[in-house]
Amino acid sequence: MLLKLRQELELSLAAVHIHHGLRQAADADEAYVRRLCSEWGVKLFVFHENVAEYARIHKLTMEEAGRNVRRMRFEEVSASLGGAKIALAHHQDDNAETLLLNLCRGSRLRGLGGIAPVEGAYIRPLLGIRKREIESYLEKRGISYCTDETNLEENYTRNRIRNRVIPYLEKEVNRQTVRHMADMMEEIRGVAGYVQKETLQWLERCVKTTVPEGILIRQEIYMQIPEFLRSYVLCEALYLAAGHRKDVEGVHIRALQELMGKQTGRRISLPYGLEGLRDYEGILLKKSGQKEEELCPRVYQRIFDRPEGPLRFPDLPYTKWFDYDIIKNTVKIRHRQPGDYLTIDRQGNTQKLKQYFINEKIPREERDRIWLAADGQEIMWVAGFRQNQKYQISDRTKRILEIEFYGGEEND
Repeated sequence: MLLKLRQELELSLAAVHIHHGLRQAADADEAYVRRLCSEWGVKLFVFHENVAEYARIHKLTMEEAGRNVRRMRFEEVSASLGGAKIALAHHQDDNAETLLLNLCRGSRLRGLGGIAPVEGAYIRPLLGIRKREIESYLEKRGISYCTDETNLEENYTRNRIRNRVIPYLEKEVNRQTVRHMADMMEEIRGVAGYVQKETLQWLERCVKTTVPEGILIRQEIYMQIPEFLRSYVLCEALYLAAGHRKDVEGVHIRALQELMGKQTGRRISLPYGLEGLRDYEGILLKKSGQKEEELCPRVYQRIFDRPEGPLRFPDLPYTKWFDYDIIKNTVKIRHRQPGDYLTIDRQGNTQKLKQYFINEKIPREERDRIWLAADGQEIMWVAGFRQNQKYQISDRTKRILEIEFYGGEEND
């Protein structure tokens, strides 16, 4: 087809063949490609690869390893030819298989868009054409072709979808099943592109990657994200932390969503040796096994005179204002100690910190990890939870102490 269009589109063509070293018929396939390219005057690049060894070293399936090896060689040749387009032969049936495979595996919106007709340097000119149309075209012109016998084996999930599921759907449900799938995938790709654009804009606002421990998903911004998009932002954040997209599944995203609603100190296990830790600002994605002392928050404090006019208090869960003039000691940022207490109402009634934790149903194992702003034994603020009534700003306040938890090292 490209040869017929070569003059009209002003194309120069080259072919690349990869011998995977897996099938007995692979030598015959290579000989066929060499003969065809010689007859048609097409420049040919042939590579012999040990795909089985590549799969073993990189811990991939044979399908994944073969795809990686092919792409590496395609892009290598493309670069040597000055950045050529890389045309692949995926057709409409391939795309229907991909849709069903991704749907059954729990793919997100992007995966349900199937194979894209254009993807960077890769183009797929046959994506809108059925396999039987291609075979008919070849038969009418007397052009022979090779059949990969492994396509008939049913030890691959894709093959079972190809050989059993799609024929059943076309026979028993709708003859136009594959074409309807193709139309829907085109629509989904458009929707997915829009969602991805919105997701990345929120990701930039919501995720902080400068913290030394990992990636911080800030709750303050996360709660502003439209609910539909929150799972997509969490998914991209997890991709960013892991450095991989493979093996990140819906169950991991749901676990992160649940973690955002839990108390400080809770954690979950994630793929690629990561864990999610609920901290005061949101969720920290970090390598599991990091020492707890590495997770001490940075705390910023400043003192300023009370401004004239109505006060505009910070509407942030981890930034609080206190009446500086009634503080008796140097404010300490620490964990709980015996004898800690806090004032719980304007009348000056107090409560032991231990009793407060019990009343709030904070698990015993989490209590030692909760950060406190303390004036001696009196707790000014249980960070992420309650502020002491006694230290709140009143009409008599002249100077204000601002304390902000910001994820970093402990300060006094």
